[in-house]
Amino acid sequence: MRVQKIVLAYSGGLDTSVILKWLAREYDCPIIAYSANIGQQEDWAAVEAKGLATGAEKVIISDLREEFVRDYIFPAFRANAIYEGSYLLGTSLARPLIAKEQVRVAAQEGADAVSHGATGKGNDQVRFELSYLALNPKLTIIAPWRTWDLNSRQKLVTFAREHNIPVPVTKKNPYSSDENLLHISFEGGILEDPWNEPDEEMFKLTVAPEKAPDRPTYIELDFEQGNPVAVDGQRLGPVDMMNRLNALGGANGIGRLDLVENRFVGMKSRGVYETPGGTVLRIAHRDLETITMDREVMHIRDSLVPRYAQLIYNGFWFAPEMHLLQRTMDDTQSTVNGTVRLKLYKGNCIAVGRKSENSLYSESFATFEEDEVYNQADATGFIRLNALRLRIQAHQRMK
Repeated sequence: MRVQKIVLAYSGGLDTSVILKWLAREYDCPIIAYSANIGQQEDWAAVEAKGLATGAEKVIISDLREEFVRDYIFPAFRANAIYEGSYLLGTSLARPLIAKEQVRVAAQEGADAVSHGATGKGNDQVRFELSYLALNPKLTIIAPWRTWDLNSRQKLVTFAREHNIPVPVTKKNPYSSDENLLHISFEGGILEDPWNEPDEEMFKLTVAPEKAPDRPTYIELDFEQGNPVAVDGQRLGPVDMMNRLNALGGANGIGRLDLVENRFVGMKSRGVYETPGGTVLRIAHRDLETITMDREVMHIRDSLVPRYAQLIYNGFWFAPEMHLLQRTMDDTQSTVNGTVRLKLYKGNCIAVGRKSENSLYSESFATFEEDEVYNQADATGFIRLNALRLRIQAHQRMK
């Protein structure tokens, strides 16, 4: 395969550093190392220096934080997206954005190939490549993990040491992790045995719930059309909003998740996640919907959430069915305006109050006290009509 220039999705970690050197040797062409800043704690000057030292012709670092929150996190949370009942899709949401910018960089730099560091066992290879093919199918895709003989972490370490590439993975920190403004994930090491409890020293964004403050923290979160816009009355932009919610949730031990999930490629994998701000956001958003969204609209929307989340998880962000579902999800959010009061306490996020000018809740109808708006006798006919088919079946059985 002859290519003229390659743009590599580059993190500066072990895998992509080895891939950068390997690509330069295998293809004998310029390599652009492209890194996406989506909120991970990173020394970007060191990433650039390492990329150049490892053989990149150029290192491009794109600040995608605002776009990530505005166009990926917020849309998914407007839809209450959750995979297999617990995973808030932190890695899944980031991959299409990283791929989109990589395709743009390739066009800008005149590259005819793109490469990534995802393995042949994981979901990320699918997410990256479905995005490449949806956005520019003319690009050549190079996936080293599916073609080279460096098929273990130990072989990568050996290759790195032979080529004077610093090795960040140690016995003390053996995990593969992914961090962004929504979450941080951990895989590998002792976590490969699903019976092993995660090491407390592993966690970065959250305190242990038992070590969280002994007094609850109360906050008020304002929404406009399903998006969070203010905390305790202070309006915040998308990035500042996620940083604030992450800090509040993390300080109260909120957002840890340990699960075994079903990968798109077919195997089960164990991952541990920290999603403090996202957990707070989802609980608040769903609570506000209880008073602002019509019952039947909510039920139909909720029936679509598993499919919507599966599309994100499997990498179909740019697919036509995803666009259709997103428009549907967003249409339900026009009335999701108001404020939710939350109690944060030792790993728990509890909605304790909600209000909205669009509220469909009517105390006069719902009260247990005397009212003048609801005729309780009307319920007799309602019940008998809904029971009609049940009564017919019962008569048939009794013959």
